[in-house]
Amino acid sequence: MRIGELAARTGVSVRSLRYYEEQGLLTSLRSPRGQRRYVASQVERILLIQRLFSAGLSSRTIVDLLPCVESPGEDTSDAAAERMRQERDRLDRHIEDLIRTRGELDDLIAANRAHRPELARV
Repeated sequence: MRIGELAARTGVSVRSLRYYEEQGLLTSLRSPRGQRRYVASQVERILLIQRLFSAGLSSRTIVDLLPCVESPGEDTSDAAAERMRQERDRLDRHIEDLIRTRGELDDLIAANRAHRPELARV
């Protein structure tokens, strides 16, 4: 199938599909005229890639996880699980930073409110 049909079947833009290919997430065959051609199984791969992106993973991380899909086995499964745990730990640290930042902003908002009565006297 051509790139437009793959885009229509997956709900992913043609631009995104080209990006996936540039990042090594997706491969295509080329017609004699240089047009991209995809096999039907790429639909499932695109849906998986979308799910991984939705989980907050980067294209680089997704590339690290794809061997588990391409060559399922204990080693690739263990490596994928470890990589996902690392990403979850990274997200946990980021969430903690965001919570701390929100707390600091809440303190600034409270300080602003505390000074409002002084403004009324000016």
